[in-house]
Amino acid sequence: MIEKILRAILGSKSEREIKRLQPLVQAINELEPAMQKLSDTELAAKTVEFRQRIEKSRSDGMDEAEILQELLVEAFAVVREGARRFVNMRPFDVQLLGGMVLHTGRIAEMKTGEGKTLVATMPVYLNALLGRGVHVVTVNDYLAKRDSEWMGRIYKGLGLTVGCLDETEPHTRERQEQYLCDITYGTNNEFGFDYLRDNMAVRKEHCVQRDYYFAIVDEVDNILIDEARTPHIISGPVDQTTDKYLRVDAIIPKLKKG
Repeated sequence: MIEKILRAILGSKSEREIKRLQPLVQAINELEPAMQKLSDTELAAKTVEFRQRIEKSRSDGMDEAEILQELLVEAFAVVREGARRFVNMRPFDVQLLGGMVLHTGRIAEMKTGEGKTLVATMPVYLNALLGRGVHVVTVNDYLAKRDSEWMGRIYKGLGLTVGCLDETEPHTRERQEQYLCDITYGTNNEFGFDYLRDNMAVRKEHCVQRDYYFAIVDEVDNILIDEARTPHIISGPVDQTTDKYLRVDAIIPKLKKG
């Protein structure tokens, strides 16, 4: 009974979180008229400006999480305007909230048709500003290719580079170039097997992935629960023969304690 009363007064944890984020949504909305007045070139120049501010903050010793939090409102406002111009879709307030939740590494539960693909563009853009690479993990090749081209119009219009693993072969320079983009789209299988191949590579230049920083997982329940039940297994040739194992196997039974 007490729990129900407190929930009625204070609201659920989700409701309190939404209430906490509402001032940020309002601040983004207030920037919208100013963003609409910018030309396409001026809008893209905001990306350059953000990166310059990031470098200055880094030199001042600021933590990256703090840097991005300071840029969040402006960056989200830029992406909203970019989405309106380049794909004719203006993110609603609830989509801004979803983007903020994803930025903090949490799960945003949204129904089909509520614009999950558009929601991801805002935290993806914000984190891509650091230049460390952002992965967008999808459930199949069709979605990876579609979203990299569709939402890619927003990112490219704002001056970022976009890659997709769909049309490249493993262990190739082309594959490596996709990972070097600001944003890389691919399936969980492609990312997973590239990780395994890189760990089997003999030479550093044969590796295609770079350091891992930020990823957004589409259909997280499917990928991290359903798909995770199938292990990624990879094998390759070895230089040594199995003769040593047979010799050791013959010796072990003859060993005595001490």
